[in-house]
Amino acid sequence: MTRAPNGSGRSRRILVTHTQIAQSAIELLNDNDIDVFFSPPYDPSDVVAARAAELQIDAIMVRQGKINDQVIGASPKLKVIVKHGVGVDNVDLTAAHARGIPVLRSMGSNSRAVAEHAIALALMLVKEIQPLNAAVKGGDWPKPTFIGKDFQGATIGLVGYGGIGRETARMAEALGMEVVVHDPYAPQAAEADGFATAADLDAMLPGLDILSLHCPLTATTRDLIDNRRLSLMKPTAVIVNTARGGIIDEAALAQALAQKTIAGAALDSFATEPPAADNPLWALPTLTATPHIGGVTAGSARSMAEIAARHIISVLDGNAPDEASLARPSELAA
Repeated sequence: MTRAPNGSGRSRRILVTHTQIAQSAIELLNDNDIDVFFSPPYDPSDVVAARAAELQIDAIMVRQGKINDQVIGASPKLKVIVKHGVGVDNVDLTAAHARGIPVLRSMGSNSRAVAEHAIALALMLVKEIQPLNAAVKGGDWPKPTFIGKDFQGATIGLVGYGGIGRETARMAEALGMEVVVHDPYAPQAAEADGFATAADLDAMLPGLDILSLHCPLTATTRDLIDNRRLSLMKPTAVIVNTARGGIIDEAALAQALAQKTIAGAALDSFATEPPAADNPLWALPTLTATPHIGGVTAGSARSMAEIAARHIISVLDGNAPDEASLARPSELAA
């Protein structure tokens, strides 16, 4: 456990579940009588709880690791939990709600960054960059037989149309793709932006060349993409997940890739993070993995930290939590 630079015994304290945040956010917190302490990412919850209790923290800024009831109840001074980002599936929302502690998200802070990563992964899959790279480096030269795929006219289906989904749709359209959106909670938003919508996910899947996931992980969306839905997709289709790992049944995905039910998948998030070293997905050449860094760019990291810091300052100053940023158990509890 370390204190941020410039810590000087201020009257309020927060714990960040990581080793760093943007310096501008630290300065903002310090200027508002808040000391910042760090707890290494993915430390066990009991270890984080012990730190929270020792420090008697007033707030938690969540980056990585599980924030369970033990952590939430460790400090009697805790007044707010804020996510350094937007996904809150690693926070026990029900436990926080029961204790009267609001959980806030840094809305809009990383939408562009995640959308860029989703499009980059889709480009790599459709253009078969990884297998071509392996072939050339392995001494093969597949040019005489290779026929690539076009983005022009390809259909991308987006599950979820929040800030990230909207940015992804715009980028995909700019590349010449046809965009269709499935979001039962906001169908009018995509239509208002001029995109086609699909009320039924099962009906949408057979027509897709690319499926890109942009919904939160909830009780409803857990294992949303399972064996049955994978079987509905074209064998030439690919899946990109820059949302949350639990949205895809990983065992079903491994089977679909092994049996060539679909052509490929790119995952930036996993059901368990970090994933096990013997994860069966690693043996599949049509699987591309990145370590949940889609939203981590210099610009988005600064924005996430500063928005999270402002939420903390506001609540600790006695203001009501921002309604638009609240994570409600009835909507988002996974």
